[in-house]
Amino acid sequence: MSSRALKVRFAGVGSSVPERVVTNEELSEVLDTTDEWITSRTGIRERRYVEPGTGASVHGALAARKALEVAEVDPSDVDLIICATVSPDYIIPSTAALIQRELGCKQAGGFDLSGACCGYVYAVDTAARFVATGAARNALVVGSEVMTAVSDPEDRATRVLFGDAASAALLQPTQDGESSEI
Repeated sequence: MSSRALKVRFAGVGSSVPERVVTNEELSEVLDTTDEWITSRTGIRERRYVEPGTGASVHGALAARKALEVAEVDPSDVDLIICATVSPDYIIPSTAALIQRELGCKQAGGFDLSGACCGYVYAVDTAARFVATGAARNALVVGSEVMTAVSDPEDRATRVLFGDAASAALLQPTQDGESSEI
């Protein structure tokens, strides 16, 4: 990066989780497991599940809307949307495009980034580079997963680990004197 690179900050963050809570006790009724087995190996006591048929874009857009509200940025001012997901609504269009449409970010380009557990970190890094080079002023990063749609409900090894949720962050160049930077 050149010496002209801008510093980048998190201007707003948001999250969205489904209402349905699934406890270890509930899973032990349908899987060969117990609350103690799950908790002792994972530390997980509960997870959230979306309603069947709900795609990653739904909670992704809710989280993104909250991040924009915190940052006090209008959706029309978003330049870029990167959605980190391994459970997209469809192969085409991208989940980022669905979020763009839902929010009304008419000027934003976007794409999905599939990086599994570190996908959100990759997406933040990628968005930060767009902002640092001046290619984007308002880059929205969304991490949204609906793992219940892509994991085997009978596989104890994975079902106890995964739930569904979304988070979002709006990245911007820092203003003079601001200390919040990436």
